Amino acid sequence: MLRYLATRLLRALLTIFLVVTFAFFVLHLSGDPAMMILSVDAPPESIKAFRAAWGLDQPVWMQYLSYIGHALTGDLGNSMRDGRPALQLVLERVPATLAITLPAFALKLGLGIPAGIYAALHRNSLADRLTMMVSVAGFTVPSFVLALVLVLLFSVRLGWLPSAGNDGPANAILPIVTLGTAGAAILARFTRSAMLEVLGQPYIRAASAKGLSWRRVVVEHALPNAAIPTTTIIGFMIGTLIAGAVVVESVFAWPGIGRLLVASVANRDLAVVQVILLMVAATMVTANIMVDVIYGWIDPRLRSPGHVAR
Repeated sequence: MLRYLATRLLRALLTIFLVVTFAFFVLHLSGDPAMMILSVDAPPESIKAFRAAWGLDQPVWMQYLSYIGHALTGDLGNSMRDGRPALQLVLERVPATLAITLPAFALKLGLGIPAGIYAALHRNSLADRLTMMVSVAGFTVPSFVLALVLVLLFSVRLGWLPSAGNDGPANAILPIVTLGTAGAAILARFTRSAMLEVLGQPYIRAASAKGLSWRRVVVEHALPNAAIPTTTIIGFMIGTLIAGAVVVESVFAWPGIGRLLVASVANRDLAVVQVILLMVAATMVTANIMVDVIYGWIDPRLRSPGHVAR
């Protein structure tokens, strides 16, 4: 088990390094921050001084080595727009993002998993077909389209909820519903598929043949085995708690990390963008490691001495 986790940890660190490297070169080759921040009408002397102050007049490979060296000491750079530490700017937005993503994640679990289980246990019934129809619609409709429909219905037509901003708890309802709907639909489909696959296994029929009640067969045999593939999807959703809120925060003018990322990319505020991407990558790999640990707990084969991590 220790070798299994050590392999996963090394892969996680390599993934973060590759993401940081790729993001650095893409951002530095995508445009001149001086032109975006000072405008194209700025005097050439001002642009030259700005580039020299931020090290943008150096070759890209030298900027990269300087960035990596400072990052290893905990210095992730400052924002080019206001000079504050980029990490501080991002951390200030974390509570706002978590205020909608965590309830949305709970909504995904609370709706998706029970719906998938119920649909699998009532296969080919009317309830099963309706559940799958709703789930298909839920994850095929783009999040910005769903957000606009919700705003049109509950804000414009009915006037029940505010359409944008962060003035109170009511402002969080529509973003939470938007984020939670697609995730719940995906979870419902995967849970149903996993349950149907498990219910068709010989050991399920053997457990029923031994005289166990159907409820006990489902709870003690079907659900634990169906949890293995479902855990993968849940782990992926945990990893995308931050990245998944970019579009929704922009539509609802929610002051979180996603909206900051959009503004920073538009302004070529390189340090802030790199911190956000680093945070997203770290969240993803941490979620994957958590899933691997859960796998080791759910699946006894991963704890056996002869198991080799893939």
